[in-house]
Amino acid sequence: MSKSRDLSLISSMNATINLSISEKNGATRNRMITMITKSYPDGLEKRLIRFVEPADVRGTSMLVLDNKDKADEMWIYLPALKKTRRIVSSEKGKSFMSSEFSNADMSSPTLTDFKHRHLDKSGTENTWIIESIPENEKIADEYGYSRKISYLMKDKNQIQKMELYNFDNELFKTIEIKSFHPFQDGKYMIKNMIALNHITGRKSEILFSNIKDQVSVDDSFFTVQNLER
Repeated sequence: MSKSRDLSLISSMNATINLSISEKNGATRNRMITMITKSYPDGLEKRLIRFVEPADVRGTSMLVLDNKDKADEMWIYLPALKKTRRIVSSEKGKSFMSSEFSNADMSSPTLTDFKHRHLDKSGTENTWIIESIPENEKIADEYGYSRKISYLMKDKNQIQKMELYNFDNELFKTIEIKSFHPFQDGKYMIKNMIALNHITGRKSEILFSNIKDQVSVDDSFFTVQNLER
């Protein structure tokens, strides 16, 4: 799991994101987002996300400090209120902008928040099958699930699919990775992923485009003050 996370840490990158939210009846909403990231030698990744379209969410911005071995830090700026507030740990499992992705899905989970183990058949057919269980009830409540099963390509350590179970041990959400964007030195990023809620029938898809790596970005860009600009 640590290897998989390290392979997704790019020195710096910016991209455009299309977030598509589909209801059970087929109705669809689209949101356009820009994102810029920068990673550091200690495993920290900083990420700034801005909503561009539609008009009702334009200007909404998020700052994410994605830490490797401690709790992530998140802030959100809401232009309608002209207010920035911190997203507390208890909101990790809440919906990301009304989609089936959660706030936690927008960052890499802190590895030490979970106990990881291989399940039966892990390592066969070029697939690692790894179960991740929150260390305690408080952490489980924060993430909003009792356990997660990740399927990774054994030769590339790339996550292909994640299954999330609720507190009744029912599969309630699946996140499937449809494609990756390759970088130098074996690094990669998820380009296209789909989250399906098995209880509500709602589906959300994230698709990256206009991906550029090794962009020049100053550390001061990733500040709470910059969210409001």
